[in-house]
Amino acid sequence: MKSTEKMICLVDGEHYLPVTKAAINIFENMGHVDVVAIVFIGGTEKLRTEGPDNYSEMMGLPVHFGEDKNEIPYDLIVEMIKTYDADVVMDLSDEPVLDYTKRFKIASKVLSLGIPYKGPDFKFEPLTEYDMLEKPSIKILGTGKRIGKTAVSSFAARKIDKNGYNPCVIAMGRGGPEIPEIVHGDQMKITPEFLTEQSNKGVHAASDHWEDALMSRVLTIGCRRCGGGMAGDVFLTNMEEGAKIANKQDSGFLIFEGSGAAIPPIKTNKNITLIGANQPLINIENFFGPYRIVLGDLIILTMCEEPMASKEKIKKIEDTIKEINPNAKIISTVFRPKPLSNIKDKNVLFATTAPDAIKNVLIEHLENEHGCKIIGVTPHLSNRPLLKEDINKYIDKADVMLTELKAAAVDVATKDSLEAGLEVVYCDNIPIPINDSYPDLSKSIIELVDLAINDFKNSN
Repeated sequence: MKSTEKMICLVDGEHYLPVTKAAINIFENMGHVDVVAIVFIGGTEKLRTEGPDNYSEMMGLPVHFGEDKNEIPYDLIVEMIKTYDADVVMDLSDEPVLDYTKRFKIASKVLSLGIPYKGPDFKFEPLTEYDMLEKPSIKILGTGKRIGKTAVSSFAARKIDKNGYNPCVIAMGRGGPEIPEIVHGDQMKITPEFLTEQSNKGVHAASDHWEDALMSRVLTIGCRRCGGGMAGDVFLTNMEEGAKIANKQDSGFLIFEGSGAAIPPIKTNKNITLIGANQPLINIENFFGPYRIVLGDLIILTMCEEPMASKEKIKKIEDTIKEINPNAKIISTVFRPKPLSNIKDKNVLFATTAPDAIKNVLIEHLENEHGCKIIGVTPHLSNRPLLKEDINKYIDKADVMLTELKAAAVDVATKDSLEAGLEVVYCDNIPIPINDSYPDLSKSIIELVDLAINDFKNSN
């Protein structure tokens, strides 16, 4: 941190002017804070001055007003941060000028510029980003858990690898290893028996980096993390060490994969933001949903089908994205399961994390596209007791356990199925645009990779 912080203060006309000035004087008397400007954000109850010049004279500092005193000047706040090269924004306003929604909107804009946003009892810090990579890169982040980050990451890695960029995926998870773990998905054969053996050793063998390695067949590095802040930072992670390892590998392009709503703390050249259309709109439009939207160069909506999301909701999310981040490319998608081995003419028990409401769509797809008979579906991969109950219910009727590699997929679904003599087949999830009006997903990912490579070259 700099020895003297350049601070911009947000004030309103609901405070009597001498009271506001007394508060600002406290910062100016601290010695390590330099209040460089004031932004007036609304309220006229106690505003007795006629204009900004008079207000500036009375405050003894530059005061900036928006065009409409009754509207929050979000763009002006951003402009003043850049103009004064501010280190922090201090909010000295209050209700009714700012409510929670408006404060989070300010916070998203301030944090996107890399500086903190503070108030009397809160402080939001910008995302930690270690600038340390020696190769071009992207990160894949999301607005929540169970919206398909690993599926999209694996899909992207396959496409990037197919186009000759030799990628490495670095993933962090809540069950990741204490020391970053290298998995040579491009070299080793990852079987159900092998993963069960790893699980018996105490390894979380369904961790994201194992899924990436199995589904994409590329080099992966597994990291861990604990905690997730509202803006995406984590309390503990070894991903910085994972990035150092990635720098030394024989790979040409790096993919950093987020965990839940937590964002990889590594500075990358470009970003993909995932949004689950099944999520509550309030979490996308408010709080730090807009912050994550702003970070995305390519934004992928997932779960874009009934009953998880109506056409009206999908359109509303797309319109929100366009308003917040007009430069981002948007692709709305659904996921469809793809077994990694042939399951034709077999009786299949399907284990998934997809919600129960969508199971009929998945059953129809698997039976029509892969020629199998689904005799049961369990949506309880993340609930071990219920998963065991479902397995016991269907296991005598099944030839194959078809399971996503998530949660209890190895220590319960795979282990119990192998012990019962069933074949275990793992299942990928493929993102597919909901119609032809959207850009081609594979092409869009490769275009973003090329932009990331150019950005890397230009910055070195």
